[in-house]
Amino acid sequence: MQSTRRDFIKTSVAAGATFGVSGALGLDATQPNRAIPMPTERAKALMALFGLKYPIFEACHGFTTSPDLAIAVSNAGAMGALASLGTIDEARNAVSKVRSATKGPFVINYILRSEPTSLKAALDAGAPIVQFSWGMPTREMVAAIRGAKAKLGMQVTSAESARAALDLGADYLVCQGTEAGGHVQANRGLYEALPNVLKEAGHTPVVASGGIANGEGIRKALLAGASAGMLGTRFVATLESNAHPAYKKAILAAHAKDTVLTVCFQDGWPGATHRALRNRTFVMWDAAGCPPVGKRPGEGDVVATRSDGSKVLRYWEASPTKGLEGAVTECALFAGLGVDFVKDLPRGGDLVERLWRECETAHSTPS
Repeated sequence: MQSTRRDFIKTSVAAGATFGVSGALGLDATQPNRAIPMPTERAKALMALFGLKYPIFEACHGFTTSPDLAIAVSNAGAMGALASLGTIDEARNAVSKVRSATKGPFVINYILRSEPTSLKAALDAGAPIVQFSWGMPTREMVAAIRGAKAKLGMQVTSAESARAALDLGADYLVCQGTEAGGHVQANRGLYEALPNVLKEAGHTPVVASGGIANGEGIRKALLAGASAGMLGTRFVATLESNAHPAYKKAILAAHAKDTVLTVCFQDGWPGATHRALRNRTFVMWDAAGCPPVGKRPGEGDVVATRSDGSKVLRYWEASPTKGLEGAVTECALFAGLGVDFVKDLPRGGDLVERLWRECETAHSTPS
């Protein structure tokens, strides 16, 4: 366990690793950043593929995603997102709600730690884009997506996983770095992994994910060769998000140094790494020497109660949502390194417009 945690620290620190962008874009890296027009040619190609106004993707942030937020993001010209949570009926209803309220594209994400049992229902309801993470879909899943004339995306972390996704016919890739919040599939920083994924991807669009939370971060990703930036923590802190108000408040008060890459909150998803805010539960566990399941302090404590009366235990692997009652800030408070730039609770559509204005006017220097 201790050596694993040291690896976490190494990969977390590697978030600062960068590379020159001249090879990725065919640009002179000494050219002033402000002189490079936005969007880039790679971004324009992705925008044309999906009918987007902006190269901005909402990350699929688990239980805190909501149809209302996906609708707001898509209507603003960016890529809204739904998570593959709940029953077949819930998936069908969520997709139908978004489909009927926006002409813009949106993605439904399936985490392949479990069987995507609602995939057919989501496709039948009109899901235009299906994205997979934490695994590769079967050829039968891909065939179902193609049969529904939907697009296919896959989260990758390396040249090897990118190659596997491309072999399955992915229309785009999501390159995740360890800067990301929530459950982190990645094992290296975004700007360490991205050049390898871009080289393997060729002309296939690559969306950068991990630690991006403002327009300057989007601009940096585009200058590095990505076709779009994906933001999770930033969209959790919006009015339409399903996150609990106390969770949103914690995000607004937090800084990057308050996050930790850990396996603390693993009940329900054993062994999966995740980035979350340091809270009372984490501090207790860390002070006890990061003990394994069965020896953790406060194990079995009920920290919150859902609206249906079911209990949330201390080490549960999901962040708190609206309607939860109790010590909600002792639950897993997932947040990425971009939390430094999250200081307000805007509407999703207003946020999209602001992010793009920031991207166009950012003064950051290409890495």
